[in-house]
Amino acid sequence: MTSAFKALQLKARHQVYTLLSGNNLSKLHGEGYDFAELREYQIGDDIRKINWTITAKLGKPYIKELHANRELSVVVAALMDGSLYFAQDNAKQQKLTQTAMLLAYAAQYNGDLFTGIGYTRKDTLSTPPTKQLYHVENFAKELHDAPLLNTALDREASVQDLFTRIPKPSLLFVLGDFLEEVDLSLLAQKHEVIAVIIRHREEESPRKLGEVTLQDPRERRRVDTYFGRRSISRYLARQKENDTKLLEHFARYDIRYVKIFTDEEPIEKLLNLFR
Repeated sequence: MTSAFKALQLKARHQVYTLLSGNNLSKLHGEGYDFAELREYQIGDDIRKINWTITAKLGKPYIKELHANRELSVVVAALMDGSLYFAQDNAKQQKLTQTAMLLAYAAQYNGDLFTGIGYTRKDTLSTPPTKQLYHVENFAKELHDAPLLNTALDREASVQDLFTRIPKPSLLFVLGDFLEEVDLSLLAQKHEVIAVIIRHREEESPRKLGEVTLQDPRERRRVDTYFGRRSISRYLARQKENDTKLLEHFARYDIRYVKIFTDEEPIEKLLNLFR
């Protein structure tokens, strides 16, 4: 176990257990958890229960079934590729790991079922639904150590897989930098979805670099360029367009979100989210 991961682990456990013992974070979920479970339509089902949004997306009929309150299922899903490897290190990957651990420890402390799922280009990292610390910590270690440089994730395929992997309605945290379009509408039809945006400050406030060689962390491609005022203006315009569409998407499907920068403490942002 690397010293860097061990330090993150100890810090996350201390923060969560200290705050929860003071009852400041209590239950992770927000409002009503009597919402519907979705399954494929079967002959004899009431057609009034058909969920037409998901039926249209998947090309086959799905229906809603209401259930009484049950044990809370907390799922942390991480969308990971080379874009997390920004600047001179992988601070975004470390911050994502720290945030995932905080959510996992909080679920474990509350006695809720935790499931961890991490998507990379080559592998899908996952735990079974669990209350055991072993699975929680092993999942966090895999997130921390996943090789991401020069990899690109198929986000659409990951979201489709995530939909099929989680059979019952859950409190679903989707972690990533959200610098590319991600359609979470399918997931929001079935789960309470919270997007956790992990960013580096310089991704939103870039500085002039002058003559520089830039490398795409998702591809083995280098570009010699002059990164000055005009380049920054073009970059910020594209980023504003991306983030405007992202927030409109969240609002349309009632997806809550929180943004965490690599120089911030995730625990503070999560506490504000659940207050």
